[in-house]
Amino acid sequence: MVGGFELKKVEESSARRCVALLKEGASETHARVTVELEDAPPHRIAKLDLQQVETPEAVRPARLSEAEAIAGLRAQIDAAVAADKFSGAVLVAKNGKPIFTDVRGMADREAKVPITLESRFRIGSMNKMFTATAVMQLVQARKIALDDTVGKLLPDYPNKEVASKVTVHHLLGHAGGTGDIFGPEYRQRKGELRTIQDYVKLYGERAPLFEPGSRFEYSNYGFILLGAIIEKVTGKSYYERVQSAVFAPAGMKRTSSPPEEKNEPGRVVPYTHFGSPKAWARESTLLPYRGASAGGGDSTVTDLLAFANALGAHKLLDAKHTELLTTRKDDKHGYAYGFEDYTNDKDGVRCIGHGGGAPGMNGDLRICTSGYTVAVLSNFDPRAADLLAHWLVPRLPAK
Repeated sequence: MVGGFELKKVEESSARRCVALLKEGASETHARVTVELEDAPPHRIAKLDLQQVETPEAVRPARLSEAEAIAGLRAQIDAAVAADKFSGAVLVAKNGKPIFTDVRGMADREAKVPITLESRFRIGSMNKMFTATAVMQLVQARKIALDDTVGKLLPDYPNKEVASKVTVHHLLGHAGGTGDIFGPEYRQRKGELRTIQDYVKLYGERAPLFEPGSRFEYSNYGFILLGAIIEKVTGKSYYERVQSAVFAPAGMKRTSSPPEEKNEPGRVVPYTHFGSPKAWARESTLLPYRGASAGGGDSTVTDLLAFANALGAHKLLDAKHTELLTTRKDDKHGYAYGFEDYTNDKDGVRCIGHGGGAPGMNGDLRICTSGYTVAVLSNFDPRAADLLAHWLVPRLPAK
């Protein structure tokens, strides 16, 4: 997915520990790898950690004029399509209004149905932005507090350690140690997981993976719990609540989480190379019954722009709670509450948003203080969409 790595610099080296800076082969994205060995023979690997880091200032791409950046984006799209590495929709807006759109590829290759700007793509973890917004609305309304525990809001929660120690703040920022939902249990019981409560029944007995609040570790199950909290506090299903509190006021008319078995008009077919490296094949093995509060559901690039505009105009939250929602909680990971907070220290441009990806789906949304919004969605594997966003955003003008 990343085109391999190029070693750029060894930052630390000893007999049993090495830290190095790497660059992705397919983009300017950099990562830091840490390898540690056990002290005693045979010195097995005790730690192997790979984390994305900010691109070093010396090698960051230069800002271009708007026309140059858009021309470059068009060339990137052309090259990706020619290599059969992109199928999807691209939208770039300035001050809330589209200045560039492009659609490529097929929504259904077999039926030869082309993609349009209104095509509905599965968005994966991008849905966390909507969940976090709905939770912050409850905080703003003083129906819940960020320091409320899972046990206070879900009194019957099975695991007592999670119930007593994990807070809404921890869940929103992936610091609760609540773990993932994907793995052997998910594959074995995927067909049974139809509601948020089904996920809680399956994973609710698990203890935290680490002391809640001690560190960041991305947790899909943590956002499932936020969905359960939304349902408990509002008395509505998660789907009803985000529709009425987020999608409707934002004017998002083609965003929802219908069951996969429903023949939804305009929904694209997901195509994957996983398990079929030489040809695109329909993905059907990992798709859940229905998207939930941790991710999933469908949206369009135009709806993502509508969400960005509504957030910026404070139609969803007041200024104070919008800032709290979207501001990073630690500099190491750059994660806010359901949003990633990207800041270019070189010129002060700050972008917020979230990506999403799984076999047969990839997307990215960037909302920048420069006035630009970039939305890219694809029905191909990661990183078909986000590589285009990653290329464009640092090259757009800073003002």
